[in-house]
Amino acid sequence: MKIVLFGATGMVGQGVLRECLLDPEVERVLVVGRGETGQRHEKLTELVHRDFTDFSTVEAELSGYDACFFCLGVSSAGMKEPDYRRVTYDFTLAAARTLARLNPGMTFIYVSGAGTDSSAKGRSMWARVKGETENALFQLPFKAAYMFRPGFIQPMHGVTSKTPLYRAIYRVVGPLSPLLKTLLPRAITTTERVGRAMLRVAKQGAPQRLLENQDINALAAA
Repeated sequence: MKIVLFGATGMVGQGVLRECLLDPEVERVLVVGRGETGQRHEKLTELVHRDFTDFSTVEAELSGYDACFFCLGVSSAGMKEPDYRRVTYDFTLAAARTLARLNPGMTFIYVSGAGTDSSAKGRSMWARVKGETENALFQLPFKAAYMFRPGFIQPMHGVTSKTPLYRAIYRVVGPLSPLLKTLLPRAITTTERVGRAMLRVAKQGAPQRLLENQDINALAAA
C-alpha cells in the first residue's frame, strides 16, 4: 500500500507517520508539507510544496497512491473565520480534488474533530467549517472517504504538539491519562490508535463514513 500523508509535523500526523512506517503492508509514504519532517526512513519520501491552494505543479508526484491521510489542521483559537477557512477548507479541498482526479481508486481519510457540525449551519465557527469541509469531501469521486472525529488525543512515543497551549495542557493532563481512560474511555484516544485505525480503514474500509472517538478506538484494537 502506498500512502500520501499531509500534516506529518503536527501531533496527529507525527503519530500517523510512525504507524505507517512500522506497518509491513505499507510500501511507501509520501509526506507533503511546507517543510521537511527531519525524519529518514527507507519508506519515506518528502515533497516540500509551498502553495497549498494549487498542486498543479506537483501532480506527477501525487499519482499512484492507494490512500491519503489528511492530518493537516490548525487550532481555531484566536483565528477569524476567513483565515481558519483558508487552512481548514481551502487547503484540504485543493489537495483532495487533485488527488481524486489523479487517484480515483484512493481512500481519503480526513481528521476532523468531535463536535463537528454536519449541518454546517451552527453557531460554532470551527465546527461549522469542519462540517462544510467534510460534506465537500464526501462529494468527491474517491473510492471511499472517511471522516475521523477524535476527542481528546493523548500523544505517545515522543509525539508532541506544535501548539504551545496544547503542549501545556498535555503536560498537566498527561499524568492523569490512566484515570481519564478509566472514567471516560469513549472520549479519549491516542496518536497510536488514530494511526492504526487509519491503516485499518485504508485496507478494509469501515461500517460508517463518520468515525467518532469510540469507533476509532475499536478499529485500532481490531
